[in-house]
Amino acid sequence: MTGRFKEVERAVLCWLATVDARNRPNVSPKEIYAETGANRLVIADIASARSVRNIRENPAVCVSLIDIFLQRGRKLEGLAEIIAPDHPDFATLLAPLLERSGGAFPIRHVISVDVKQVSPILAPSYVLLPDRSEAELRRDAYRTYGVLPIQE
Repeated sequence: MTGRFKEVERAVLCWLATVDARNRPNVSPKEIYAETGANRLVIADIASARSVRNIRENPAVCVSLIDIFLQRGRKLEGLAEIIAPDHPDFATLLAPLLERSGGAFPIRHVISVDVKQVSPILAPSYVLLPDRSEAELRRDAYRTYGVLPIQE
């Protein structure tokens, strides 16, 4: 994927924040998502009943995409639309989600986000320890999370 949001490739999950009609916030992880244009992110509704309900009541959303090993990412703010299977664009918007999921999950709707604003997300260490290299950041994260990098 060669899109505007490189974190789409590196993030394991994205986090979708919504607000209902009574201003109660909800944040939930989304496993299957894809960038489909310069300002469009699509997210699979696999088990997202509350997110879907909230978007229908209030389309304003925020999505966080974070590379946990570099501890940085992007915050995408915009307006979301629920695309149902009977929508004329459903198959087109569904295609990249099916490609990412391999068809492993039933996708009930596509959550289509028209991204209006993009801003960086940075761990505090970027400000407090600005001279650290990406290699050092990765080594620290591997140690913190108790994982080893894949040797390619």
